Amino acid sequence: MSAERPEPAARLEPVDRPEPVRGWCQPEVREELPGLHLLHSPAAVHRIGRESPPSVKKRLATLSNRWAGPHAVGLRQQPVPAAYRVFFRHIGLDPDMVRTPIEEAMLARMMQGGFHSHHLLADALLISLIDTGVPVWALNASAVSPPLGIRASREGEPLGHASGAGVRGAPDSLPAGRLVIADAHAVVGVLFGELAYTHAADGATGEVRLFTLQVPGVPSLHVEEALWMCRAMLEGPW
Repeated sequence: MSAERPEPAARLEPVDRPEPVRGWCQPEVREELPGLHLLHSPAAVHRIGRESPPSVKKRLATLSNRWAGPHAVGLRQQPVPAAYRVFFRHIGLDPDMVRTPIEEAMLARMMQGGFHSHHLLADALLISLIDTGVPVWALNASAVSPPLGIRASREGEPLGHASGAGVRGAPDSLPAGRLVIADAHAVVGVLFGELAYTHAADGATGEVRLFTLQVPGVPSLHVEEALWMCRAMLEGPW
């Protein structure tokens, strides 16, 4: 059972549309996980920590009504959510224990009775996820040292800058071999896991670096659409 595909959120697009950048991938990871790609794109944000505008709140309400019980139950049979479930198992994550982003969002919708608005960044990330099935994350652009890519962590490596290890619940160190997102100087996040607090976007962020993860079975069109949709909502004329 599948839901009717909705129109792009708020129908807003940035004035310019540079192609998303494809991140690098460590050769050993690329060999073991062919078809795993990281794509990222900048976005200037004018109200990241503020209340979402009415058009975004309306979009959330529309999606809440669209994704009622029967549609949510059939989610796992849809191609894109199913592809992320298969990939989770491939990297050793049980998707019935560690939920994929889209399934986590749907569970929250069922528990809360709808998709609730928080602030513009959170709402834009949620809408792009629900509309495409593809998760998007946001980093503080000023904290990132490009290029971004995927690699295995080194034994004892901190999540984020070393000066931030152990703060706000960040782990002191990572085990060797964990799949992570990294920039030129540090690990900025765990693959499909938490972001380093030293790099995560917050209410004071003026520019973010959006990124997403493409896995085998997920068309490039969906991945690019998720990035553009999120960027459009963040930049679109408020």
